[in-house]
Amino acid sequence: MKVYESSRIRNIAVIGHGSAGKTSLVEAMLFNAGHTSRLGKVDDGTATTDYFPEEIKRKISVSTTLAPCEWKDCKINLLDTPGYADFFGEVKGALRVVDSAALVLCAVSGVEVQTEIGWRETEKADLPKIAFINKMDRENANFDRVLEQMRDVFKKNIIPLQLPLGTADNFSGVVDLLKMKAYKYTGQDGSCQEEEIPEDLKAAAESAREAVIEASAEGDDELLMKYLDGEELSDDEIHTGLKNAFMANSFVPVLCGSALTNMGIGRFLDFLVDVVPSPVDLADNPPAEEPQAALVFKTLADPYVGKLNFFRVYGGSMKSDSVVYNANRKKEEKIGQIFTMRGKQQETLSEVKAGDIAVLAKLQETETGDTLCRKDHQLELPGVEFPEPMLSVAIEPKSKGDEDKLSGAIQRLIEADPTLRIEKNKETKETVLTGTGETHLDIVLERLHQKFGVDVTSKKPKVPYREAIRGTVQQEGKYKKQTGGRGQYGHVWLTLEPHSGEDFIFEEKVFGGAVPRQYFPAVEKGLKEAILEGILAGYPVIGMKATLYDGSYHPVDSSEMAFKIAASMAFKKGMEKADPVLLEPIMNMEILVPEQFMGDIMGDLNGKRGKIMGMEPQEGGMQLIKAQAPLVEVQDYPIALKSITQGRGSFKMKFSSYEEVPARLAQEIIEKHKAELAKE
Repeated sequence: MKVYESSRIRNIAVIGHGSAGKTSLVEAMLFNAGHTSRLGKVDDGTATTDYFPEEIKRKISVSTTLAPCEWKDCKINLLDTPGYADFFGEVKGALRVVDSAALVLCAVSGVEVQTEIGWRETEKADLPKIAFINKMDRENANFDRVLEQMRDVFKKNIIPLQLPLGTADNFSGVVDLLKMKAYKYTGQDGSCQEEEIPEDLKAAAESAREAVIEASAEGDDELLMKYLDGEELSDDEIHTGLKNAFMANSFVPVLCGSALTNMGIGRFLDFLVDVVPSPVDLADNPPAEEPQAALVFKTLADPYVGKLNFFRVYGGSMKSDSVVYNANRKKEEKIGQIFTMRGKQQETLSEVKAGDIAVLAKLQETETGDTLCRKDHQLELPGVEFPEPMLSVAIEPKSKGDEDKLSGAIQRLIEADPTLRIEKNKETKETVLTGTGETHLDIVLERLHQKFGVDVTSKKPKVPYREAIRGTVQQEGKYKKQTGGRGQYGHVWLTLEPHSGEDFIFEEKVFGGAVPRQYFPAVEKGLKEAILEGILAGYPVIGMKATLYDGSYHPVDSSEMAFKIAASMAFKKGMEKADPVLLEPIMNMEILVPEQFMGDIMGDLNGKRGKIMGMEPQEGGMQLIKAQAPLVEVQDYPIALKSITQGRGSFKMKFSSYEEVPARLAQEIIEKHKAELAKE
């Protein structure tokens, strides 16, 4: 592929709800530009940008895929993003490095959940958007209804630049409101013929064109004055005004068509070249003259090819066979061959100019979010804010010999997926994998099998309960053992009492040398080891203070080991008498939901033994609910929240404190522990 100057580059994220036809639209653009010889289809598993086995199997995108498209001497870097909530991290990565977004909507379904969420994200980033109403050939397709829905939901200046010719089975092309011509499609090769606008559409077209001219005039002060004075704007002036207004994100142009039947796609590509801004249009200074800087926004882990880092150049240029400096890791990286990818196909590049997107292989240190620059001019670009993973499963390999293999494979996947976490819980002795949702975790487990040959079982992680005492006791512990040689003797009297913190406190108040000072550390050590396993269900004991106040020793038989054992004995006997209780972790939760779901959310939390701590109204008709709930009740909260809000809600959760488990539930946990011990 040839090297493109910054002014000839367009970077566009293709976003929207699952099944709106994003991948099909990208496929049609690639076909029209001559990059593919046939129109691939998602349902057949032949789409260029859905090439992972899990994408072909499920017929959904799970990863953002790069698809450069050359059209009218411009390079359009299309980033085809997933449309399902579990993979929103992929969308965030793409939106970080593009200059505009193409919002794809289904002409039947209209504005759906991920359309709204993607829109909100683009508004946060102040990215200009173009909307493409797809599937105009479907039964029940309704262009006007989707337009009204967009205006109602997005509260933005939504202006169609095209009107459809017919609908459903009668859809045959588009009316271009800039050229005031109709374009009728004659076959699936994308060819069309220019015609006069049909009589029955002329009035609607004239009215819609007036809105286009008004939006254009608002993009330029001089044009606005001319327009308000009643003067007619030339085609060039309208084009200039539209480009300025689009760059300023002051209106959203709407085009339409059908990706599957390849109608309206060439006109859409024309718009991307003619109106969508290049990196030069948006920069304060020429990007090529800025110091070298590139941001890695995505990483792929491939067991055969190795690690692939996708990056955008923001300043200067990048060349093959050179050395760059990773500003985040403070390490130099050697660059071999730079290439671009169209789906899984690679094309080599000798150089990547500012504003372009490309791929590097086999970098040793570099990860997603890192900045690559020159060592003598170091800078760090803002990284990508990925969503926090909240759904956890405990995993273990089916084959006992695969522990090391699993560990290596998981690390490779985490390098490629910043929304994935792994933790070895020392207390529960479980390996806990955390992701953004059920489908996300299912696909990670599939990849472990397909890519790395590791089969794993998964289950809900164990809850890290704690034990405590409510009463104060004084307890003796005596360890005496006489054998043929030297015996063992340790004797302590302890006071065990609760305290308000969660840590363990040890004090000694021994008078008259009843227990020699050299054995105090052994008593403390014995207690610290003993509290790791409480007497109710084997969970660690917290919030306890132990005071050594008396005891006795033997000048020959006493030892540190004997006093350690005596202390442990005193703890176990004393805890039984000190009104022991089981504690559970309580989580602080912040749940962001649209206002209409407030009642359902609060009802659900009440059913989970939750407490509402407060509510705060947020922008865009959202509410932030602050609550507390037991971890055992909200381990799978991402699933419940998605179900209640149809995917519109989000939440954060972190540990707050331990509280007593209700008696009935505590008894169940204790009985389960006894049953497990009996099995052993």
